[in-house]
Amino acid sequence: MIKVGIIGSTGYAGQELVRLLLGHKEAEIVWYGSRSYIDKQYYEVFGNMFEIVDAKCLDDNMDELAKKADVIFTATPQGLCASLVNEEILSKVKIVDLSADFRIKDVATYEKWYGIEHKSPEFIKEAVYGLCEINREDIKGNRLVANPGCYTTCSILSLYPLVKEGIIDPDSIIIDAKSGTSGAGRGAKINNLFCEVNENIKAYGVTTHRHTPEIEEQLGYACGKEICLNFTPHLVPMNRGILVTAYGNLTGTYSYEEIKAVYDKYYAKERFVRVLEKDICPETRWVEGSNYVDVNFKIDERTGRVIVMGALDNLIKGAAGQAVQNMNLIFGLPEDMGLQQAPMFP
Repeated sequence: MIKVGIIGSTGYAGQELVRLLLGHKEAEIVWYGSRSYIDKQYYEVFGNMFEIVDAKCLDDNMDELAKKADVIFTATPQGLCASLVNEEILSKVKIVDLSADFRIKDVATYEKWYGIEHKSPEFIKEAVYGLCEINREDIKGNRLVANPGCYTTCSILSLYPLVKEGIIDPDSIIIDAKSGTSGAGRGAKINNLFCEVNENIKAYGVTTHRHTPEIEEQLGYACGKEICLNFTPHLVPMNRGILVTAYGNLTGTYSYEEIKAVYDKYYAKERFVRVLEKDICPETRWVEGSNYVDVNFKIDERTGRVIVMGALDNLIKGAAGQAVQNMNLIFGLPEDMGLQQAPMFP
């Protein structure tokens, strides 16, 4: 059994990690970390875990946890994992970090967009960006994996085949993305109150959202050069889900069949990426509660652009599910172990 510790187990992504790992036949949770609820029974925080989890919340003592666990998930705000990790810890345990601390390879870019000092830049180079469908071989056996963000996972997987194959001009990309309110975390914030969110939709982080450099960096690797794109997120009044609609200028004249063949080249054998049938648009309701990403595209012959669409559950493929997928790769397990749930509806 893989012994698992979770730091940040009482956030939305942390709770999803607990839920998924309880159904994982090769994993055992040995540490429910939560700075806010130390010594409180886990089921007192999440009533759905009553008579399922009989454990108290512990602190974020990573040194002690590293002695007890084989892998640590850090579902924490930016900066915490970087402030706790060191060589001694990494010599004992694998870490899958759900924050942005090790996603961006340039320290100056990280510090500019996140507004904090990076506490352990010496580990950035070895950290693997944990987008399994693209970096699978690099993730296997690695000791430090940077779990991608939710907007970034949906955006990158939707666009990657076309950028990689030079089908679109990467500098022409415009990404319009929408997220359920769980993407903002569980902390008490006025902007996330029911009366503020219900019956409303709004853009936020316009030109400044912190997932922008992450998307640019990863798609830049795909096309082999630095790129600059527009990314605008929106908050919508639903619990969970990400919907991305992205636009890019085609570099030539392509038929539906040609572009579909490009998507099939990359995703036909992927367990969790579903390329939908022609003219079917991805919807968040058809991926909710699952580790699936649904993608599709539409050619706009009038403008010479392609419209790319993607949908995923931000708490699962956008966070906890992808983290479990990374754990499976690290330890040589079947990639879909513990992640075989069908999407739930309604």
